Amino acid sequence: MVRQFHLIAAALFLAIAVGAYFWPPVALVLLVLVPVYLLGVRDTLQTRRSVLRNFPVIGHFRYLLEAIRPEINQYFVESNTDGTPFDREMRSLAYQRAKRTLDTVPFGTQHDVYAIGYEWINHSLNAHVHEGPAPRITIGAGRCSQPYEASLLNISAMSFGSLSKQAILALNGGAKLGGFYHNTGEGGLSPYHLEPGGDIVWQIGTGYFGCRDERGRFDAEKFTERARLPQVKMIEIKLSQGAKPGHGGILPASKVTPEIAEIRHVPLGKDVISPPAHTEFDTPRGLLEFVVRLRELSGGKPVGFKLCLGNPSEFIGICLAMKETGMTPDFITVDGGEGGTGAAPVEFSNSVGFPLTEGLVFVHNALRGFGLRKQLKIIASGKILSAFHMAKRLAAGADLCNSARGFMFALGCIQARRCNSNICPVGVATQDPSLGRGLVVADKNRRVHNLHDQTVEALMEILGAAGVAHPDDLRPYHVFRRVSPTEVRTYEEIYPYVTEGQFLVEVPEPWRQWLDLASADSFVPRRDRTQVSV
Repeated sequence: MVRQFHLIAAALFLAIAVGAYFWPPVALVLLVLVPVYLLGVRDTLQTRRSVLRNFPVIGHFRYLLEAIRPEINQYFVESNTDGTPFDREMRSLAYQRAKRTLDTVPFGTQHDVYAIGYEWINHSLNAHVHEGPAPRITIGAGRCSQPYEASLLNISAMSFGSLSKQAILALNGGAKLGGFYHNTGEGGLSPYHLEPGGDIVWQIGTGYFGCRDERGRFDAEKFTERARLPQVKMIEIKLSQGAKPGHGGILPASKVTPEIAEIRHVPLGKDVISPPAHTEFDTPRGLLEFVVRLRELSGGKPVGFKLCLGNPSEFIGICLAMKETGMTPDFITVDGGEGGTGAAPVEFSNSVGFPLTEGLVFVHNALRGFGLRKQLKIIASGKILSAFHMAKRLAAGADLCNSARGFMFALGCIQARRCNSNICPVGVATQDPSLGRGLVVADKNRRVHNLHDQTVEALMEILGAAGVAHPDDLRPYHVFRRVSPTEVRTYEEIYPYVTEGQFLVEVPEPWRQWLDLASADSFVPRRDRTQVSV
């Protein structure tokens, strides 16, 4: 659009010059055109607003609407596709914290506190002010030669290819500034993940991008070479993701540049489709053997896996495999079915996979029931935008959180919903260099850093207000939910929690039926297995 702007301006100036030759008063148009052109030049040179850099002059109309949004917000509530008023508020909060502008609001709560589903955490008369840095969570202690001290909030999986190189540079640069990790997503480990020097969690998906051979199978030698880089702190095996569980990933051919093809080790000019399942293992026991193998190949770094919970008996099978073999991951990332993505079938985004709260509680309970919970950490991922989102996930059973959507907003995402078309107007989700230029890394990495720091700080303020000294002390009874117009319950009452090692003594329903279907040697529930006679 910048090139077109200059071409249009040049054509207009030429037309005015010709017109003025025949009728001099035409030159008066320059009194308007010159200032507009100079405004456009200024827009293309400024570094804070991606929309204006890519769409000079006309981009100001967006900011005009944004400036009067409080007055027109109600009009758009029903018709706007960007979500509910609550979603809007969370986006605004992310923008404000990223820019370090005022993040307080007047006139009290913005929600209907009597609406079914409204959630909150109660304060305490024993409230306190947290002092010093926020605590960090150790992952891999006692099992790994290179354990990792993780922040409470980190950047969730988003691949280079889906995102532009400028977006990856800004995310990792922000992680470097703030001392938190940046998950690569399944698209491979690119130079842009490594250049800023921020901590990396390298995600290995079903396509094994960046560590695959010519047939698309896992290549141990390529993996070892990259996994032992100092920036790589942990390895995450992606089993499924919340936005499209059981579906695999899609990168359109229009986004597969020669650079991406080289990084992922895939053919140029073809859609890149990740298979729905791994080829290196097909049983719970095989998954754990792969975890141990990657831990050894990486030089003793923490290794875990990510999943959106699906069939409960399958995860029970993984727990059985842990008990039988003594092999455990160092962490499990639980993604929610409400998680986002750049491209997925509507039915998968809307109607497949456990939501985060239910999935998180199940995984926490399953591990706890088998006496495994203390051996690993749980990371919550899926539409986490605020400090309260973090607090309720920690109370439900997580140890730390990942966010993708929030950090996208910090990069300047305006939710134009063009992620899968390569025409993202702010240069976040595109491989078009003319659009990518709109995202200025030096500005956006500071915003990524700001969002992290201010959100974690707000979390510690919430904990202090609740009289809680450490995130580990948050419990399900700290979070309340309205379940009817006249009834309120805590998470502890809504989601029954099991005690440590309870399943080793007695297995209650419905856990018994799931256990009866589970096996350490198959992901297929017993009732779904077909006996074939020859």
